[in-house]
Amino acid sequence: MLKTFFLLFFASITLAYAQDRPLHRSSYYLEIAVDEQHQYGMDIPESPYLVAPNTLQLFCGEKVWIECEIKDNAIQSMKVVEQNNHPTQTIEIEFLQDTSDRTRIQTILVVKNPFDQKLRYEAMMFTPTHQDWAETSILPVESKLLGYELWPHAIITLVLDNWKLE
Repeated sequence: MLKTFFLLFFASITLAYAQDRPLHRSSYYLEIAVDEQHQYGMDIPESPYLVAPNTLQLFCGEKVWIECEIKDNAIQSMKVVEQNNHPTQTIEIEFLQDTSDRTRIQTILVVKNPFDQKLRYEAMMFTPTHQDWAETSILPVESKLLGYELWPHAIITLVLDNWKLE
């Protein structure tokens, strides 16, 4: 009986700890098209999606759900979750590349705004051709709608931050 109690006790502590631990991406090999003839590849290590409070880094091909804590009409905190269990407080984000026509490669960011207010954020991109961080303009996403950003070139990774509700 005592063994069963300790087993259940430690299992519940482990489960609680695992639920509070920030979600990380698993390591993998990223490969994207750069142009008609060239590919870019790199090893992505296991790493957090949120690289700082409310600062998200995505690599091309990733899709995440960001559950937000809202206080006084402002985003107080964000956490990456495995599924969208709270759709009214979870931003859905997908970052992908369209290579159906290798002469016109496009990188696409799709952001679903679940909030009653307009969602603003800023973005920096890192491309295989420039190998340097560059700011990029982003349009705000209207309430309860999808926002689409398109770039006519390859992007390895984006950093999205300075999230605001208006």
